[in-house]
Order: sequence, then C-alpha cells, then structure tokens
Amino acid sequence: MDIGSIFLLLGILLVVILYLARPFLLHRATLVTQEEHTLSALLAEKERLLSAIQELDFDHALGKIPAEDYPIQRSALIAEAAEVMQKIDSLREQPIVARANARQPAQLRQPFKVEAEPDDELEAIIASRRRERAEKAVGFCPQCGKPVQQSDRFCAKCGTPLLVEVEQGE
Repeated sequence: MDIGSIFLLLGILLVVILYLARPFLLHRATLVTQEEHTLSALLAEKERLLSAIQELDFDHALGKIPAEDYPIQRSALIAEAAEVMQKIDSLREQPIVARANARQPAQLRQPFKVEAEPDDELEAIIASRRRERAEKAVGFCPQCGKPVQQSDRFCAKCGTPLLVEVEQGE
C-alpha cells in the first residue's frame, strides 16, 4: 500500500469517528422539570393500573379469580387509578404551552407571520363554478343511476354520453 492510500483511509476513518462521536461531543441535556418527570411517572402508573384492571377482568372471565375476591381487587384498583388520574389532572391545570414557553428564548416565542396575498380572480372563478354546479338534477344516468344536471353531456361517474333532448319550437 502506498502512502496516499493510507492517508485516504485515515481520513475516512477520522470522518466516521467524528460522525459517530458527534452525539457525545454535542451533549445537549434535555431540561426536564420535576413536574414533567412526575407527570410522566403518573401517566405510566395510570397505564399500569388500567392494564391491571383489564387483566383482572380477563382472569375473572376465565374463572382464575374467585368470585368473592374479584370485586374487592377491582374496587381497590379502580380507587387507586382514580387517585392517580386526579393527580394527573391537578398537574395538567397549568397549560403545557405556558410551561414550554417558559423554557424557550423570547425570539422563539414570537409567532411566525406569513402574509398571504388573496387571489381574488381565482376565488371568483371558483365561486362561479360552484354556482353553476348548484343547479338541480334533471335526470339520472341510464348506465349507473347517478343524478345528472342540465348542463352535463357525460355522466360524471361512469362517463356514459347523455342524450340531450332538443326542444323544438313551433
């Protein structure tokens, strides 16, 4: 191997090592408040209790739980789940957006403004087309039975040509 190949391999190896080490070098710890940690733990506890209630109901249906123990265990689990849900509700009284805004810099809190220019001509065309299509159905397609309008020459559903009755005046 000549020296150029060795340097090329070392360069590629260095780039790969830096790419893989980047998450460790830019260690950005997420700021999790005690309140968020508590909320997360309570949500996990709620899920655990709800699945325990489901398992208890399933076991009772299969006959694994005696009939005299089932109501006692179920009421205990429901009471505990209700208590956990009340704690979750009390923590959620403070809006999530307010907590998130408290951690963001002031620049990020300002709303992003996009000025849209109304396209009046396009809106007028759309409105006129809707008025045209608002006419009542005058018949039905002989092929598929979909209602057709006076101005239709083909069925909108199946494409069958429609016969147009010509009014003859005397």
